[in-house]
Amino acid sequence: MAAEPDDSADIATGTPTAHGAPVLSATIRQHPSDFRVDEIDGFEASGAGEHLLLTVEKTGMNTAFVARLLAQWADVDGRGVGYAGLKDRHALTTQRFTVQLPGRDAPDIAALEAMATGHGQSLRVLAQARHSRKLPRGALAGNRFVLTLRDVVGDVAAIDARLQTIAARGVPNYFGEQRFGHDGGNVDKALRMFAAPRRRMDRDQRAMLLSAARSALFNRVLAARVDAGDWDTGLDGEVWMLDGSRSVFGPEPVSAELDARVAAHDIHPTAPLWGRGPLRSTGAALARETAALEDAQALALREGLETAGLSQERRATRLRPGDLEWTWQSPDRLQIAFVLPAGCYATSVLAELGTIGNAAARRLAPDAPTDG
Repeated sequence: MAAEPDDSADIATGTPTAHGAPVLSATIRQHPSDFRVDEIDGFEASGAGEHLLLTVEKTGMNTAFVARLLAQWADVDGRGVGYAGLKDRHALTTQRFTVQLPGRDAPDIAALEAMATGHGQSLRVLAQARHSRKLPRGALAGNRFVLTLRDVVGDVAAIDARLQTIAARGVPNYFGEQRFGHDGGNVDKALRMFAAPRRRMDRDQRAMLLSAARSALFNRVLAARVDAGDWDTGLDGEVWMLDGSRSVFGPEPVSAELDARVAAHDIHPTAPLWGRGPLRSTGAALARETAALEDAQALALREGLETAGLSQERRATRLRPGDLEWTWQSPDRLQIAFVLPAGCYATSVLAELGTIGNAAARRLAPDAPTDG
């Protein structure tokens, strides 16, 4: 059965939540270890090749900063460094990088760790091995999160019940605030880029803005489905995604068989990642998607993405955290652990609990960069 729509919104993304009124207020990231993220490897190192595969634990640095540091350490072009996913600066994170070293031994690891240490930053190399190719984006099985909420205010029974609901039903699969840049400014930057297509721009910057534009449109459609209460159920003309994959099928009419598969989390409804070509959905699903994307800003983003040459794709509207567990470490401290697929956001889980302040953001000066 669909959730009752709720007017409350995720403070990170400005989008409506699905499971009712907030049940807590809390603070996160008082310490880097309060937000721990460990990549789940998608493959084993090959053991031979011109790339050095490093498993790195870091604090105080985002992924792009570490990639530049590795290029400097190894004296290679930045294009010779690869990584599978982006990790935040204000966290304790573990992830893998590759550094291309054809015909060369690896430089001194201790020198790398010394270069990275200081001013609230640290880096440790946990493992190293040779590998046959550069680590591509998305080449991970997922991420394991261990999050510590401090200064928790709320009824313990209500919080436990909400976490049980999240474990059983999942949450709306929104793109998180990280996708939209400081104060959500990447969407406006994308609009300016689309308005001046001849302006020269770094390839990575362009890719980031295209991604923000696509993500904003997806969140619009998903927010409309959350408001309507059908974000985790099927509509007529739905395009479905198989759980644990990016494979889609449909559209198909609603049926008892499909309803049973949705209830079992074997399949999930989807919404568009915008690009060229017609939407694959039909019927009520198509009507919901088009109605959410008819205002002037959405039309400008749609046109810009089509002109940029992106093709229509789909993303699941529902996210179910794996292995969700929680522990009350004290009456006002709650630790939550779960696993998410690559490309999904822990903020989407936290948003369904309530108002969670970011202590790390408050420590930054108003004009200081957040580094993602």
